[in-house]
Amino acid sequence: MNREEISAARSAATGFPDAADLPRRLPFTKMQGLGNDYIYVEEFEKILTRPAPLAVAVSDRHFGIGADGLVLIGNASDPAEADFRMRIFNADGSEAEMCGNAARCVGKYLYEKGLVQTDTFRLETLAGVRPVTLFADGRRVVRVSVAMGSPRLDPASLPMHADGDAFVDREIIVNGRRYRGTALSVGNPHLVIPVPALEQLDLKAVGPLFEHHALFPRRVNTEFIHVADRKHIRMRVWERGSGETMACGTGACAAAVACVLNKWTERTVFVRLPGGELEIHWDDDDIIHMSGGAEFVCAGEYFVRP
Repeated sequence: MNREEISAARSAATGFPDAADLPRRLPFTKMQGLGNDYIYVEEFEKILTRPAPLAVAVSDRHFGIGADGLVLIGNASDPAEADFRMRIFNADGSEAEMCGNAARCVGKYLYEKGLVQTDTFRLETLAGVRPVTLFADGRRVVRVSVAMGSPRLDPASLPMHADGDAFVDREIIVNGRRYRGTALSVGNPHLVIPVPALEQLDLKAVGPLFEHHALFPRRVNTEFIHVADRKHIRMRVWERGSGETMACGTGACAAAVACVLNKWTERTVFVRLPGGELEIHWDDDDIIHMSGGAEFVCAGEYFVRP
């Protein structure tokens, strides 16, 4: 969305013509996983029919609550396949297939609110069903692990306009500058770019150029990484629809896989992001496991103006 479209969406969310779609006072919980913060709203009793403008409104850090997006928690579409469902909407209202940080927060949310009684459950996402494992101290979850599925390397899966079976350590030109990158899907599209110095990266300038690159018809999340050693990498991320965020779980998974494919690291790595650290393990069965913390920030009511 451009600025005018976001403004229109914000107006729609704070002044719904069909106000019956939402209660005047919408209960919410704000949570963060390594600083990647979302507004969490339950959909167990009623499905929200207009989540996109609501996501824009609540995410605004001046006129709303302030977040990287909106996450809806509800019942699974098929109880035989999953236990709960999660939908993610970016700050610009676009829907994302998957978010690793949000998945960990949903696990903590469900367990500490008594909606999950066991230490494992299945979470439905647009990227597929993801098994979630909870590590608790009493009734407090201190760490969450999510089995993120298998990476897909074929460009069509992102989607990406590129030939060949994979885009690994290949050239991409952005604003006249040549980069080397590795593209893959971990349920959503990612492009991993190694850089010599993260501190010198003008991410606000270059991030949108990667996100909207002509190679990616549905845009792309871009991870800029620096490999410290065989077990540690540092990363900054530009998320499509949200801009730079403090952390990105799926991005950390993509970065770890890219590092293994390029023979830079072992299959277990610690990814240091501005908001903290994630442990990523790509096992021999081709499943990526992401492990890290999640925290509550606040809870309250969002006032929906008719």
